[in-house]
Amino acid sequence: MTSFYTEEELRELDFKRLGKNVLISRKASFYQCDQISIGDHVRIDDFCILSGKITLGSYIHIAAYSALYAGKYEIIFKDFVTVSSRVAIYAESDDYVGLSLSFPSIKNEEFRRTYGANVIFEKHVLLGTNCTVLPGTILEEGVSVGAMSLVKQNMEAWNVYAGIPAEKIKERNRDILLLEKEYLKRGNTDE
Repeated sequence: MTSFYTEEELRELDFKRLGKNVLISRKASFYQCDQISIGDHVRIDDFCILSGKITLGSYIHIAAYSALYAGKYEIIFKDFVTVSSRVAIYAESDDYVGLSLSFPSIKNEEFRRTYGANVIFEKHVLLGTNCTVLPGTILEEGVSVGAMSLVKQNMEAWNVYAGIPAEKIKERNRDILLLEKEYLKRGNTDE
């Protein structure tokens, strides 16, 4: 037996959308599968958690121990996004200043308030290991974020960011756009 779900098993999970050539570890956890859309050529490794309204484009890799928490909001990955291991992405978060209780078992909004906003990763975004992404951030096309960075504001296209909080450190090479075009032109012969 392989460590990945079979195609039939994936269909039984009842995702909102399930593309072709999808490899998902049997050790990954999903909550609200009916709100999760998965494109083509997606791989999700061991011990990942995906919860809430999540849309994954095509050619996506989410490495081991990463977590996507959408809550009442949405996390969107366009095509060719790579998330390294131990990345945490939050579209919703608890109140940290003490204006409400912060226990997820409390459903009454009078006592527990959260805040959040959609998180969007445009094409060719790459996150290094141990990054944390906070609610409401947009990473424009081609953004690359170094390991152990805190992403708490929008990031401009084709730049490399790193640090706590992450700051722009240099421009990113755009050769991957030519590689993408050539790869797709060849018809994905490596399947």
